[in-house]
Amino acid sequence: MRSELGTTASGTRTVSLEELPGLVGQRLGPSRPVRITQEQVDAFAAATHDRQWLHTDPARAARGPFGTTVAHGYLTLALQTSLLWDVLRVVGAGSVVNYGLDRVRFVSPVPVGSELVMDVEVTAVTPVTGGYQLAYTATISVPGASRPGCVADVLFRYLRPEEG
Repeated sequence: MRSELGTTASGTRTVSLEELPGLVGQRLGPSRPVRITQEQVDAFAAATHDRQWLHTDPARAARGPFGTTVAHGYLTLALQTSLLWDVLRVVGAGSVVNYGLDRVRFVSPVPVGSELVMDVEVTAVTPVTGGYQLAYTATISVPGASRPGCVADVLFRYLRPEEG
């Protein structure tokens, strides 16, 4: 049987469920770049009822502190889940559960039109009933910017397939 484990040409690290503990201390990424569009920001504003002009009014925002509209911090944070799939694939997990956050900081604004990439540092892997909990620090950045847009300590659970 040919092993699927390793790093793909796209940079995705592929490991088995049992190999998760060996990732502690490793950096994964960067993810593929994701462009932030005004349409995304407007849709997020509508979904969350956060229509602050810094996010949704390009004409007013052009005269504001950032010179353009900026993504909501929570929109930037929400992208970390899909960006995780770009840097880590776990073979043998029956389910993957976003278990939550320990800490989040929105360090700098993310201008609409920017591309974001995410780097991951695996900080802990803990056995839990049915699998493992992975703790990682997600650093979501605009390439070339002096500071990241978002830094978050995230928890995911990778669980074995249910038998039966």
